[in-house]
Order: sequence, then structure tokens, then C-alpha cells
Amino acid sequence: MTFQRCLLTTLIAVSLLPASQAFAQAKADNYPSRPVRMIVPFAPGGASDFAGRIIQPALAELLKQPVVVDNRGGAAGNIGVEVAARATADGYTFLQGNIGTMAINPNYYTKFPYRPLRDLIPVTQVVDVPGSLVAHPSVPARSVKDLIAHMKSNPGKLNYGAAAPSSANTLEMIQFLRATGTQAVQVAYKGGAGPAMIGVLANEVQIMMVTFSSAVNFAKQGRVRMLAVISPARNPAYPEVPTMREQGLNMTVGSWQGVFVPKGTPRPIVNALYKYTIEAMKDPSVIKRFTDGGVPIITSKSPEEFTAFVKAETDRFAKVIRDANIQTQ
Repeated sequence: MTFQRCLLTTLIAVSLLPASQAFAQAKADNYPSRPVRMIVPFAPGGASDFAGRIIQPALAELLKQPVVVDNRGGAAGNIGVEVAARATADGYTFLQGNIGTMAINPNYYTKFPYRPLRDLIPVTQVVDVPGSLVAHPSVPARSVKDLIAHMKSNPGKLNYGAAAPSSANTLEMIQFLRATGTQAVQVAYKGGAGPAMIGVLANEVQIMMVTFSSAVNFAKQGRVRMLAVISPARNPAYPEVPTMREQGLNMTVGSWQGVFVPKGTPRPIVNALYKYTIEAMKDPSVIKRFTDGGVPIITSKSPEEFTAFVKAETDRFAKVIRDANIQTQ
């Protein structure tokens, strides 16, 4: 290639760069101009659906467009992740991802063709839903100590609900059983924590690790007994329930939730969605509903910060799965 042609190619490339950026910015300035789809990768009733439906009205008001919740449960949330990853990268489809789909599944479903940090762009965290240990009222236990004693006297007699083999709740239960030297039979449910919680209410399973928000109302109604919250401190929404730490077990894992968009989404649109989501989390009605549900709002300072957080969580659960000798798929 001659010097003149090389120079001409360079000048063309440079001249096109601002034009493409300007085009992306123009699209962001008009964003959104039609309804936006929020993919929740679980059935209704779980923490992701709980968080998504609280955020939905405030976000729709800010966007001045409908936000349509699209529950795509199945395969431990992987179906919803695949739908989001395959969606057009224009900001009109985003995923309400969580600790399971974004940090645990990549380490458990090693053959799954989509990888969150490769095929999706993290936008911001929105909440961190604490966990809890619940039991059906038929179980004669009023505390974790009582439950452990009952399980040791009746090894393998209780069933526990599992939202998915790779869910944070299931990993918590496996850790609990190993730490306490107890046994229970796993019963898997499709669609996430919602169907599994229904299993506890129906006494199909007697115990379960489940997100606090999925169980607190049933606990207050007396339909389940909450034996512990899995968080650093007691939950203001149900302060009479002690933490796991107070009862001698060092367990604090929650279920963080966050917004993700398909890889290739223009940065100006990522920035716009980040801005709108942060504003939605400041809405008084959103704050009240999360506070009433005992869920702390935690947002990211930037998409880059959230990306670093997701990577750290992915690395953390790689070690948890490895140390627990859990068989991956």
C-alpha cells in the first residue's frame, strides 16, 4: 500500500469515528422511543421477580415508556440469560440478573454456551436480598439449634426445597448440612424460588434456604417458621428472628440483583439506562417497598464498578464450588 493510500485510509477511519459516536449518542438522546422489555429469568414469586416488579413502575415513569416484565424461567435461569444475550443490543431488552445466573451458573454449567461477562454488559446492581432459613410449622423447631437436634435424631427424614442445583439457596443448604453434620433429602423445583416456596407451604418439603423477601410475609402469617436470617445483622422488617451468626453459624450470603444488557449495546445507551435505573431506585415508593420487604438498596457507582463486582463474585463462587467438590455440568 502506498503512503498516500495508507494516509487516506487513516483519515477516513478517523473521520468515521466521531460520526459513529454521534450516531450512537443521537440514538441515546431519543432512548427509549418504544416499550422496553425486562427479562426476569425465573418464575414469579422469587427474589428476582420481586425486585423487578418493584422497580418496573418507577422505571417506566422515568423512561416514559412501558416496561414489560418477561418471566423466562427454566434451566436455573439460563433460559432467560440466553434470551437476553441473543436480544438486539439496542437497550430495549435488559436482564434482571442475580447472584445465581451471573456468578454461580458460569461455574456450575460449564458447557452453557453463553457467559455473562462475555455476552452481557453489567449496568448496575440494584439490591442485595438477604437469605433466610425457614421450616414448615410441622417441624418441631423454634431455633437453628432445635432444627439441628431434630435432624440428627431423624437423619434423612426431612426434605429441603432446591430452586436449582446451582442456586445460592441450594449452595447455602449444602453448606449448612455439611457444617452441622446433618442429612436431608433434596427436592428440586423448576422455575426458581417461587415454586420451591410453594412446596414448603404445602409441606412437600419441610425446610428451605430462601430469600427473605420470598418468605417474610408467609412467616408473619404463621404459614412457615423463619428460624434465621442470613445477613450480618437482624432484619428491621422482622427483627425478632436472629441471624445465623447469632446462632453459631457463619453464613451471610444474600441474593444480589442487577441490570444487564446484551453485549454490543452502545455505551451512550448503557449510560442512559444506568442513569434511569439509579433514579428509579431513589423513588420513594421503591424505597418503601424494599424497606418493607427487608431488602437493602445497593447501587453501583458505575457500570465498570458493577462489572468488577460480578467478576469478583464469579471468582468467589468458583472457589466455593471447587472446595465443596460439587459436580459441575
